[in-house]
Amino acid sequence: MLSQRCYDLGTARSVIRELFEHGKLRAAEVGADNVFDFSIGNPSVPPPPAVEETLERLLATVDPLTLHGYTSAQGDFAVREQLAASLSRRFGHRYDASQLYLTVGAAAALCCVFHALTLPGDEYILFAPYFPEYKVFLEGAGAKVNILPPKYPDFQIDLAALDAALTPHTKGVLINSPNNPSGAVYTADTLAALGQLLARRSQEYGHPIYLISDEPYREIVFGGVSSPWAPDFYPDTIVCYSYSKSLSLPGERIGYVLVGRSVADGERVYAAVAGAGRTLGYVNAPSLFQRVAAECDGLCADTSVYAQNRELLTAELGKLGYDTSHPPQGTFYYFLPTLESDDVAFCEKAKALDLLLVPGSGFGAAGYARLSFCVPTERILRAIPVFAALSKQYGR
Repeated sequence: MLSQRCYDLGTARSVIRELFEHGKLRAAEVGADNVFDFSIGNPSVPPPPAVEETLERLLATVDPLTLHGYTSAQGDFAVREQLAASLSRRFGHRYDASQLYLTVGAAAALCCVFHALTLPGDEYILFAPYFPEYKVFLEGAGAKVNILPPKYPDFQIDLAALDAALTPHTKGVLINSPNNPSGAVYTADTLAALGQLLARRSQEYGHPIYLISDEPYREIVFGGVSSPWAPDFYPDTIVCYSYSKSLSLPGERIGYVLVGRSVADGERVYAAVAGAGRTLGYVNAPSLFQRVAAECDGLCADTSVYAQNRELLTAELGKLGYDTSHPPQGTFYYFLPTLESDDVAFCEKAKALDLLLVPGSGFGAAGYARLSFCVPTERILRAIPVFAALSKQYGR
């Protein structure tokens, strides 16, 4: 006998991955230039020059046995000290190595946190639209997931809905800002109100409600928008981060969990995160890229092409009858209202034209489609006539 849950997950890819694999098959059949794949968030710009320079220096100067050898399970101490100093400078808090657990990307960071915190009967709250794997991660940790509907059209947090949804069983609230898929960035006012609400409810219930902040798109924002630092607004915030997007290193799988000293029972929480990493086999994140991440923390790849693509899509799709009145504030995703209420049917019509968009219902927000614009600008230019053909099917 097998785990039915694991079998089901292993035989049914996420809708994002399914489209991505379909795109590769279609490219082999009709040519890559004839497939307009906007399905997956794979950065299309190179890492900042400092990444390659750091790699070259490390490879040339550090003993290979040290560079490629095991580190402490939670990450090399000196690396964590260096990263903690960087985060302290950037965000004005006092962090040290004992609060950082280095992980195999943000997915491992989140799984470690959920497994560390969750007891039988615990509940977590997600805000739609949300990255679909969140639900997989939480249920894998034995948690009950409560998904709140989207707040249209700005996708900020519906605080009244959250207040009504909180119960004594609520262990945590998960936020993702800048948000995948909506591109929304939670404002300082939103986070301040969220922090006040969680503090009040935590006091009422007699236990902390942890805020888990997933921040892989933190540095990718547009038009002068800033992405507030969640721990500034609520002390019981656990930060999960990945360098996949900011440094354009998705395949290197490097990130961290940050359990600041303001977190309630923080030392025990950190120890439980380390224990979860041990249980899940997420120990000793890639040693070479631990060093690279610490030295390049705070840097960002040149995302000007993403800004250019965002402006291009806003202008050109707007001319074709699509609603582009709320362009993304961050990330590299456009969450586009579909031209019919059935977003799955809309995306199937697009797919028939070899235009690959992800239905918003997969993110908990029907009536939208996610378009990943971390692609060469030339792909967008070639896709505009296809978007026009799709729009014509709706009489636009």
